[in-house]
Amino acid sequence: MTKEFSPDRLDVNAFAQTQAHIESQDPLSQFNRLVLEAQGPHDGVYVRWAAQGETRAEAGAPDQVWLHLQGEVDLPMVCQRCLTLAAIPLDVDRSFRFVADEATAEALDDESEEDLLAMSREFNLRELLEDELLMELPVVPMHDVCPEVVPLASSDEDFEQANSEKPNPFAALSSLRITKPGK
Repeated sequence: MTKEFSPDRLDVNAFAQTQAHIESQDPLSQFNRLVLEAQGPHDGVYVRWAAQGETRAEAGAPDQVWLHLQGEVDLPMVCQRCLTLAAIPLDVDRSFRFVADEATAEALDDESEEDLLAMSREFNLRELLEDELLMELPVVPMHDVCPEVVPLASSDEDFEQANSEKPNPFAALSSLRITKPGK
């Protein structure tokens, strides 16, 4: 009998012990915080993801529980170069080691190279995926190559000419100055 695992309430230890694999393609609307970052229409935008559980043997210690997570989405955002909509690809491909509790994760975090999370029988995998995708957001979203040529001039051609024709306001003030004889 194959056990079904729910990504919203995942028993991480059982998932890893059975070396289970789950994958899905969920509408962006199921990821509330990611939807807030989307700009423009996001109907038909899906987050594609997969998770694999495993245990790794460690000499003289109990087996370690691991979860490998992959996810991707093309998030609609405004390109800051050409100011048109762009599908910005966000990709996640990470592994996490699970430890007994939060205190253990915090104690081992500084000396551990891998990402540590606390073991849970009701772990929200979609929430972890959303966290990881949010961390992949670019500071400045841009197309790799903008679909339209972007003018990169700092001023108009006749800008300098308009400035040179304008009279100096202080010159007009100096003509109003009263000069006393002998000075």
